[in-house]
Amino acid sequence: MSVALVTGATGQDGSYLVERLLDEGHEVHGMVRREDLGAGVPDGLVVHELDLGARADDLIALVDRVAPDELYHLGGISSVAQSWADPVLTARISGTASFVLLDAARRLRERTGRDVRVLQATSGEMFGEPERSPQDEQTAIRPVSPYGAAKAFAHHAVSVERTRGLFATSVILYNHESPRRPPSFVTRKITSTVAAIAAGRADRLRLGNLDARRDWGWAPDYVDAMVRAVRADDPDDYVVATGEAHSVRDLVAAAFAHAGISAWEAHVEVDPSLLRPADPSLLVGDATRAHERLGWAPTVDFAGMVARLVDAEVVG
Repeated sequence: MSVALVTGATGQDGSYLVERLLDEGHEVHGMVRREDLGAGVPDGLVVHELDLGARADDLIALVDRVAPDELYHLGGISSVAQSWADPVLTARISGTASFVLLDAARRLRERTGRDVRVLQATSGEMFGEPERSPQDEQTAIRPVSPYGAAKAFAHHAVSVERTRGLFATSVILYNHESPRRPPSFVTRKITSTVAAIAAGRADRLRLGNLDARRDWGWAPDYVDAMVRAVRADDPDDYVVATGEAHSVRDLVAAAFAHAGISAWEAHVEVDPSLLRPADPSLLVGDATRAHERLGWAPTVDFAGMVARLVDAEVVG
């Protein structure tokens, strides 16, 4: 039985990953913040109450104590909007802490001689205003938000530790959604409000930039890519994306259509206060490397993702 350590174990991706690893029969440890302990911890998960903002020595001690074969670092600030509100905290939680964990894993490997494999979850947001579209692993990194900058730092940290002998892989994740996203995310905000409008419990959906375009996928598909990347023969960087861009307007229209509402424009209001200080114009990923080297491909398309999100709100 191998040992896995997952940071952000109760988040969207972490919860799907923990369930998968437990189903595979691994000993799974999860790093969880105290305020997230009530989020629903699956049976079998060994919980370690610790925040990524803790002292570096505490993070290192956790890695040493668990001695994982696979370390999945998914934790951190998960919202671009939140990163604007507190850029310094974002840099520490999503940037510096990544380097601490990577270095701790390398030192564990050197001390014990055991193979320690680390996956760092980064983001297509680090490409910012991309020089070309779609983006791949060679696209220039030039973030336009504190979130993107922190993820870029973590991505570069992977490269640094890889040159020192660590099996370190960076998955460059594009937007991926599920019913487990917090309601503050635009996808959940849209689908929950659309479901409420369809049920007569609301009449207005307030959004920011309807023309912002994103490459949206289904979260469990992206978790599958993470596992494949950790268990590949060699460490590498992988863009994980669908390769298709859709606007917020497209998502709104698809959600209303699935709920049986055709004249949706009357229910939508653009709120200037919800516009970001900077919004990348077009982020769409080229996942050719993941397709060819990992055998990965998304299983749920855009329409299917939106339908599942709306259906989950109705059931909920």
